[in-house]
Amino acid sequence: MNTRLKSLVAALMLLGLGGAAGWGISQWRTGASAQTAASDTAAPTAERKVLYWYDPMVPTQKFDQPGKSPFMDMQLVPRYADEADAGADSGAALAVSTQARQALGLRLATVEKRPIGAAIEVVGTVQLNERDISIVQARTAGFVERVYARAPGDVIAAGAPLVDLLNPEWLGAQHEYLAVKATGDAAMTQAARARLVLLGMPAALIEQVERSGQPAAVQTLVAPGGGVISELMVRQGMTVSAGMTLARINGLATVWLEAALPEAQAATIRTGQAVEVRFPALPGEVVRGKVAAVLPEADRETRTLRLRIELPNPKQRLRAGLFAQVSLRAAQGEALMVPAEAVIRTGRRALVYLSEQPGHFRPVEVEIGEQFDEYIVVRSGLAAGQQVVASGQFLVDSEASLQGVMARSAPPAASAAVTPVAEAPVYRTTGVVVETDSGSITLEHAPVPALKWPGMTMPFKVTDPKLLKGLKPGQAVRFGFDQHGDDYRLTEIAPATAASGSVDADPHAGHRAPAVAASGAQR
Repeated sequence: MNTRLKSLVAALMLLGLGGAAGWGISQWRTGASAQTAASDTAAPTAERKVLYWYDPMVPTQKFDQPGKSPFMDMQLVPRYADEADAGADSGAALAVSTQARQALGLRLATVEKRPIGAAIEVVGTVQLNERDISIVQARTAGFVERVYARAPGDVIAAGAPLVDLLNPEWLGAQHEYLAVKATGDAAMTQAARARLVLLGMPAALIEQVERSGQPAAVQTLVAPGGGVISELMVRQGMTVSAGMTLARINGLATVWLEAALPEAQAATIRTGQAVEVRFPALPGEVVRGKVAAVLPEADRETRTLRLRIELPNPKQRLRAGLFAQVSLRAAQGEALMVPAEAVIRTGRRALVYLSEQPGHFRPVEVEIGEQFDEYIVVRSGLAAGQQVVASGQFLVDSEASLQGVMARSAPPAASAAVTPVAEAPVYRTTGVVVETDSGSITLEHAPVPALKWPGMTMPFKVTDPKLLKGLKPGQAVRFGFDQHGDDYRLTEIAPATAASGSVDADPHAGHRAPAVAASGAQR
């Protein structure tokens, strides 16, 4: 009995000691937590001055005392004096702690001046060079005695025989010349020889008749240049007339490559610009050429322009119809650029978050331009060397909206403008006014050699209506124009005076295109 009583008393004592120990530990933890919380609360209160309290969901409403928000079921948040000072110089700024920046994955990028030059990839097909064409014609009426073994599509060399013609008129004139020459009368002989020349007889044939003393009844027509026979319009036994076309030969020393260029990129391409071309038919090889012309007519369905590229063809491996991949680089100069992912587009404006000091970010409204690869041009709002948020900016923007941090437009930076490589060339010529209106003028102008334009009638845009003052339809003028994208703009115009010459007398006088444009327009 005593033993059982002693065991019960011992158990009760142990239970009491355990309860006392647990209560003590809990009191120690509670006190420590309270002390820590008090110290954490007291530290910022002592070191940081609170300006006011606000509800993050209604950031424009300010309160003098902490407490619960009357708008939402949440505590008011203090706004400290150092947070206000951080953005005092340039508007409101958003403060983000180091831990928050790491959690959001914020990454900064530097605003820097970069060369504008994105690679443009287009496709095209090979065509024969329409400028390298030879025409074989009959100079007099005659009969086809023989046609050599030729057919359309054959590649021939310069001087290759094509057809033998019997020319009765030439044969009679040669007999007459030899008869007069036999008389020894120098004046009559000279007159008879001049008649042979006027009949269109080649000098080599006349010399042959003089040397041999015998008339040449049959003339062999040869190819004036090497290339491919694109047309052959003569057959055995035909009768030909003077001026009749017998064959058409297309040279193969160079070929054209016509590519489809999107109209949005047409303004960045210049005549004479170097290109690189790759052909599936020539794997591993790169053919280098130059832009011969950007043709002035756009395709209404595909909204593309025809880009004509001239390529050398020394081994005649480039054949008409071959498919090609064209690489060219649009180079206009330098401009301020930022990563495209750093820009937040709202539909009405573009924003970036500027980091002016560690942990503080300010929204800035910017004006953006063209995008090249992963970077976009900033025309105004930033300066070189500044840092912007390139990753996590949408989370920063959401927090800024909650706290009422509004974007302000920064003054345009002088260094943000695009630095052009060269001014657009001005082409000058003469013409006659057809009609005018408030924004354009139609002129019947003389040829423009630098652009390889023939004389034609076309409209020109007018940026300054004062240029059209006093002009009337039918008036002869001298004018200058440049190219801006797909448009040709009138830059200067004046009546053609007697001192400067008439339009008909000198249609090309006054043309002053810069050397860059002229060299790009020539072959």
